[in-house]
Amino acid sequence: MKGMKGTSGTPDTPRGPGTSVSTDTSVTTDTIDTSVATDTIDVLVVDDDFMVARVHRTFVERVEPFRVVGVANTGEQATRAVDELHPDLVLLDLYLPDVFGLDVIPRLRASGHDCDVMVISAAREADTVRGAVRHGVVDYLLKPFEFEDLRARLERYAVQRGRLLATVVHGQADVDRVLAGASVPASAAGTLPKGMSVETAELIERTLRTAEGTLSAAECATLAGISRVSARRYLEHFHTVGSADVTLRYGAAGRPERRYRFQG
Repeated sequence: MKGMKGTSGTPDTPRGPGTSVSTDTSVTTDTIDTSVATDTIDVLVVDDDFMVARVHRTFVERVEPFRVVGVANTGEQATRAVDELHPDLVLLDLYLPDVFGLDVIPRLRASGHDCDVMVISAAREADTVRGAVRHGVVDYLLKPFEFEDLRARLERYAVQRGRLLATVVHGQADVDRVLAGASVPASAAGTLPKGMSVETAELIERTLRTAEGTLSAAECATLAGISRVSARRYLEHFHTVGSADVTLRYGAAGRPERRYRFQG
């Protein structure tokens, strides 16, 4: 049986032969609001543990421009939900009661669905990770994880998706920019996630560049004159796109402190 380790992490363990599985084949979906802006990214959450799925849904809905349009608990439900909802992105657990999660992907492709897939699982086996890469997943996030871990990956995905949708290929340079993914500097115009400003990104970048050594989010916030929450969001985005390194400083108690250094 899977268990929750608080609401900040989402553990996942393989099922044993004596584990009972619900036979409910219903899928939780939301009525799509056609008034939502066209740049909304629709997400289907797939996880056999309904409590974990609820946490994932809550996490996703805290990140713009993402919205959860449905939740599925089995591979069969996931396939039907994609048929009905046509999500842009599927957050896919691998330990499902009826099928291994990666086997859902070829079923979706055979049905003509081109939605992206992000694996969220505790599966750490190298063969599984390689299999996920071969199936073309856009990211692979290990359980348990914190909200910031998922948000960073969602924001990176949104940047890359926007680049793919907007790109007009005139030559090899355009192709290279698309394949480079999120390696473009975070403060470059047009690459920031929705809700972030170029001005604040440049302020955080200058603060990091001129710092002696590393900075914590709190220290960066004080130097830049913004809130710690805002500073941490920009710093994590810089880390996601490769513009900042992160190291951990361990204290006497509590979680390690994340410290940032600008690259370049």
